[in-house]
Amino acid sequence: MESSVVRVYESGPTTGFSVIVLHGWGSSSTLMAPLSQRLAAKWRTIAIDMPGHGVSPAPPSAWGVSHQVQIVLDVLRQLQVEQYGLIGHSNGGRISLDLASRKTLGVAPSFLVLISPSGIPRRRSSTYYLRFWTAKILKWPFLALPGPIREFGLDWLRHSLVWKMLGSSDYRSLSGVMKDTFVLTVNHYVTDLLKLIPCPVVVFWGENDTDISRQQMEILVEGLPNAGLFVLKNAGHFSYLDEPDVIVTSVHELVLEGQP
Repeated sequence: MESSVVRVYESGPTTGFSVIVLHGWGSSSTLMAPLSQRLAAKWRTIAIDMPGHGVSPAPPSAWGVSHQVQIVLDVLRQLQVEQYGLIGHSNGGRISLDLASRKTLGVAPSFLVLISPSGIPRRRSSTYYLRFWTAKILKWPFLALPGPIREFGLDWLRHSLVWKMLGSSDYRSLSGVMKDTFVLTVNHYVTDLLKLIPCPVVVFWGENDTDISRQQMEILVEGLPNAGLFVLKNAGHFSYLDEPDVIVTSVHELVLEGQP
């Protein structure tokens, strides 16, 4: 597996229980600092800038969620973390869920605290299907061409203004390897993995969140063996900025529950 250097921010006590903080797509550890700083008052807190985010360089090639999970596992090993919980926002939640489902881990997480996690398919709108079929129709003439010409034509199409307008705003803002990484990441769903996650999972969702729906969160919680959903009033997708103390209190309770 190709390697990538990532920036890791460690704060709080140097020993004892660790809390791993994973940001969402397009975000960074800096944006999650208000939450990390509160956590560091009690626990060893480790925040990671994933490849292509914050000050971490982009990956050497398009990386999916499996690569992103491996990054977290490598950090845990390098820092000799033994007992830990995962806090994941948005795509950080997707990474946390995938990681916690793996049976080959040396040390599994004690709990997950997820803030508007992604990874559950969303009910598609008519606009999505219009874009989907428009893209199919645009690609069709090029697929009938011979090999080299076909690839040249498809590459031209991908760089055309019309094609760019069909993508999401997140997709359009990216370039190079991060664009391909984004596609691999957002198309990775964890629905079939939920039953494999034994640890307690607390899910926070802001009632004003327009990126992740309540229906997605209800599907997530229903599929997990041991989970609960908490709706935060007057909060949005970045509810850890709106209600950081509520999330820290939840972590405190989960740590106490896990102690012998």
